[in-house]
Formats: sequence, C-alpha cells, structure tokens
Amino acid sequence: MRNKASLHNSWGFTYCLPDTPLGDLTLSFSARGLAVLTYGKPETGLTSASPPPAMAAWLEAVKKELAAYFSGTPTTFASLPLDPKGTPFQLRVWQELRKIPWGAAISYKELAARAGSPRGFRAVGQANGANPIPIIIPCHRVINADGSLGGYSSGLERKRWLLRHEGLSF
Repeated sequence: MRNKASLHNSWGFTYCLPDTPLGDLTLSFSARGLAVLTYGKPETGLTSASPPPAMAAWLEAVKKELAAYFSGTPTTFASLPLDPKGTPFQLRVWQELRKIPWGAAISYKELAARAGSPRGFRAVGQANGANPIPIIIPCHRVINADGSLGGYSSGLERKRWLLRHEGLSF
C-alpha cells in the first residue's frame, strides 16, 4: 500500500495550507472533491497554477471550514465534497466516522458495530488508519474500549491535540 503522502501525486490539484495549529496541511482534490489531506508539505505535486474553477470553490470551502474548526467552532464538514478512495468496507467505516459529533469519542468496537461488523474491530482499526482525509473524516474520535487513546496514523500527539481541542481530556 502506498503511503498517504504519495497519494498527492495522482490528483488534479494539490494545495498546502500553511500554519495551522497542527502545522502545514496538504490538500489534494480530484474532479469530485477533496480526496486526500495529509500533515506537512508534500515533496512533490504542488503547482503554482490556479486551481480549476470548481476546485477553487472547494479549496475555499475547505479552508473556511478548517479555519472554523481550528478556531474552536464545532463543525461537521458536511457541506464539503469529499472523494476518498477505499474499499467498500473502508468507505462504510469512514461514513460512520463522519457521524461521530465534535467532542465525542467511541471505541473501535462500537465503530465496528455501527459499520455492520460487530466483531470487526481490528478491521475497523485498519480502515481508520487508512483514512485519507483525517480531521474532516474524524478518525481521531475513535479510542480503545478501556478509554486509552489507541492509535493514530499521524501520531498520538496530534490525536491528543485534536481530542483536547474538542474538549475531551487525554
């Protein structure tokens, strides 16, 4: 499997959003919406060209929603066009993640049940780790059944920061 950062090379437009509270964020868009969000600047794939008109509107919407999120305004990102690529199971898990509200956390086991695979908590953990659009598809809101953080593909410090930002104690 390719790492998330290498995915930026295959999309229509890539933009680096600088200086967020979690550092730079790289956003890549397909013809259908935001496809990938990664932490940091990409080594390749950025262009100085303006995005196509539809992508320009999407980029502005993503920037506005992320600015609101980072300023402490609860948001669901529901108005953003997203185009994550994954298996049918991953897409189902990511859809369930979007239903977890700001300031809430659920266990991998609970997420597995919500996704229709009550015993598939390990598979849910793998789908969580493969989430190409963290923050917006809030995989950080899934924790271990014992209340501990669990994993986060972009690092536990970022997960802890996101959960604390949303008012949870970790």
